[in-house]
Amino acid sequence: MGLRDRLDVGYPQLVLAALTVVTIVGLVLAASTSSVAFGSYNDAWDGASELREQAQAAGADSEIVRDTDRYANSSPEGTVAVVLSPESGYGPRETDRLRSFVRNGGTLLVAEDFGQHANPLLEAVGAQARVTGQLLRDEQYNYRSTALPIARNVSNATLMTGVDGLTLNHGSPVSPNGATALASTSDVAYVDADRDGELGDGEDIGTKPVATSEAVGDGRVLVVGDPSLFINAMVERSGNQAFVRSVFGAHERVLLDYSHAGGLPPLSVALLVVRDAPLLQILLGALGIGAIALFMRRPGIVGRLTDRVGPAEESSLTARPEALAAFVRERHPDWDDERTERVIQGIMARRDE
Repeated sequence: MGLRDRLDVGYPQLVLAALTVVTIVGLVLAASTSSVAFGSYNDAWDGASELREQAQAAGADSEIVRDTDRYANSSPEGTVAVVLSPESGYGPRETDRLRSFVRNGGTLLVAEDFGQHANPLLEAVGAQARVTGQLLRDEQYNYRSTALPIARNVSNATLMTGVDGLTLNHGSPVSPNGATALASTSDVAYVDADRDGELGDGEDIGTKPVATSEAVGDGRVLVVGDPSLFINAMVERSGNQAFVRSVFGAHERVLLDYSHAGGLPPLSVALLVVRDAPLLQILLGALGIGAIALFMRRPGIVGRLTDRVGPAEESSLTARPEALAAFVRERHPDWDDERTERVIQGIMARRDE
């Protein structure tokens, strides 16, 4: 049997290769997806990966924002930034950037229900509306559950054109404080103060705003009392989708602000870092070209073996033990006689198989 034949891949090697491929694919998927709620790379029901597709359908470009520095480098005019239930507070310098973004003509959409960091952000940018943090229910106008009320009272604002209602998922009222209500619940909705799932004595019943709009400087701030309205499972509701597309369609660019949200997938972060660093792009491009050039100049393993031992020489070596011994000693002068003899015997034995 020739040297080239000994390179044939057997069943165990194929199984190992298959397992390796499956492992690599699994690692790539794990590194490029996320299970974080409201995450832009989370394709599950509680993710918000659909938002990028909604932006595309509305004719707007979308971009993931990891740092508020991006606001300083983006034109406010024609841009809407979306903040979904931030997990940490925005610092003074960060709120300065967002306030400047809004006052210079940008639109900021903040969606929150029970979190603690949205209202301070709204105050910092100069908005008046606030999320109350109370749980809304509606026993008459809802989608499958009283905790999924449908806000059917829609204003005639341009943004609400084609929107027949907003379906919430454990949403909260929004106190306008002078802002314009875009959508409100029915007059039989109530605030479930004790969260027992039932209308109790003393609990507030009546129509409640759940989405507002207000001018701040040359820009606008939109407040929605439920970030879940934007998740994959809820954005498919006709009214929700119409609202999202109306907001996105009124702008040229959509900034999905994840600077204070759950962690992004490592691979996605790496791609975003490369995108934001032109010098790094040049360096990686040069390294890639160099690697391809090096690969093309270096023959493969089989090619190197074939170059060293051609078919005729290969047959001659295995036919004459003394020639094979000389060849092995020439290639491996550091081997002792015992090791050289074992290798020769192994090769001769495989030849006779």
